Amino acid sequence: MTPPPVAPPAIDDSLAWAGDGAAHLRGLMTRMGEEAFGAPSLLPGWTRAHVLTHIARNADAMINLLRWAKTGAETQAYPSREQRDADIESGAGRSPDEIRTDVIASSDRLADAVRAMPKDRWTAPVRNPQGAELPAYGVIWGRAREVWIHAVDLDVGASFADLPVPMLAVLIDDVGARLGGLAGCPAMVLEDLDSGRTVAVGPGPDGPDGPPRDLGTVRGPGHELAAWLLGRSKGKALRTSDGARPGPLPSWL
Repeated sequence: MTPPPVAPPAIDDSLAWAGDGAAHLRGLMTRMGEEAFGAPSLLPGWTRAHVLTHIARNADAMINLLRWAKTGAETQAYPSREQRDADIESGAGRSPDEIRTDVIASSDRLADAVRAMPKDRWTAPVRNPQGAELPAYGVIWGRAREVWIHAVDLDVGASFADLPVPMLAVLIDDVGARLGGLAGCPAMVLEDLDSGRTVAVGPGPDGPDGPPRDLGTVRGPGHELAAWLLGRSKGKALRTSDGARPGPLPSWL
């Protein structure tokens, strides 16, 4: 099984970021009126209710992976992709109060599962929903990404500028490495104008349209780079070495 391209960050960091993300998400939900749940999110075909239901079911999926690590008995994150999609679709039709309660309760269940993990099982191997093998502590990094990215997807005022600065740097490294292994990903150097950091990406293997193009250096604020890498922005705030906008990238997942 192919491992993820970047080792997950230290568990203490991921736990802090996941906890902050959960609190951030609760604040957003508290400010959402009932009519807001049925409005479109930034994800095609999904309302905000779909996004929140997905976040809740993702918590349960992460609990399954921690159970796998704790017991050694293989427990997939989701029974199947079809069941995952069906659970999200049916859950999105619930009332706003039911959805809020579900998101909070599932997050609390995950926190309980984290507290119950023996220290020596955090390095036990599991497989994430995409099939990549990772140590159990990588599950927590996945959860941190999930809550912060989907908070933006709710389209209720959150942005990647809200992320803790150290987490934003790890996210750019992680997503950049994933993209660099995909067909059609251009070679580029990302330059974060906020921190001065640079990250080399790609090139990926040839795509259906031939060899990927070389973008040179892509410059912009860190949160704008993250949004573009994740497909949540068209890169209007970014510029390549020749002053152009960078254009779309392959999907990172």
